[in-house]
Amino acid sequence: MYQYKLTFILEKNWLPREIDRLLVSFLKASAQSYSQDFFMRLYDKSRSVIKSFTYSYFLPGAEFGKERIILSQNEFSLFFSDADQQELLYFFNAFQLMKYKKYPMDGNSMQLVSVYMQKLNEIRENEIVIKMQSPLIVRNHNSENNQDIYYTYDSEGFQQALKENIEIFLSRMGFMFTTDHFSIQTIKGKKVVVPVFGRNTDASIGIFKLTGSCQLLNTLYQTGMGVRRSEGHGKFEVIG
Repeated sequence: MYQYKLTFILEKNWLPREIDRLLVSFLKASAQSYSQDFFMRLYDKSRSVIKSFTYSYFLPGAEFGKERIILSQNEFSLFFSDADQQELLYFFNAFQLMKYKKYPMDGNSMQLVSVYMQKLNEIRENEIVIKMQSPLIVRNHNSENNQDIYYTYDSEGFQQALKENIEIFLSRMGFMFTTDHFSIQTIKGKKVVVPVFGRNTDASIGIFKLTGSCQLLNTLYQTGMGVRRSEGHGKFEVIG
């Protein structure tokens, strides 16, 4: 299993507060630069496409303002993983095509200068300790009234809602294993509010203990967990 570390150089040492909107735009542009068929497979607006990838980012010295994130230097890193190994390879080729091209944002630009492959150690235990690298968003969607309820680590029903999010993902992706024996236990949690395409959304960060089959845990390691994974949420690292 692998993930990519992408390094970007900024024209000015800031990013927009809604950084995920920018990074999703970059991923779309990368996919389209590689192949229109690849782009449509992932981002066809005529259908709902559930994705098997996630990402997180490292912003050195970040200070979060109302409109901008000010960094201590003119670069940042993005960590990208995908449970679909062929898709992961396609993205590698797509990212290579984007290298050294200035990608514009309002009043600034970023330039991808490095794509580095990092090995992820396979999970061989049924119980692991993880640290969230990007906020975990857990949601229950009521299709009858089209309303969403969001759960944080200290909410009643958090574990069950997360389990249902994972079950829906596995079913739609066609994975043949289940969430039997899955559980999440908070070791050190914190509620955060994150902007998700213009809407402030409750989420969780911190350290958690996950229990489940190795097959399930390895899949979540690559895809992230919860909802909005392909928009920079739910990615974690294994710390024990």
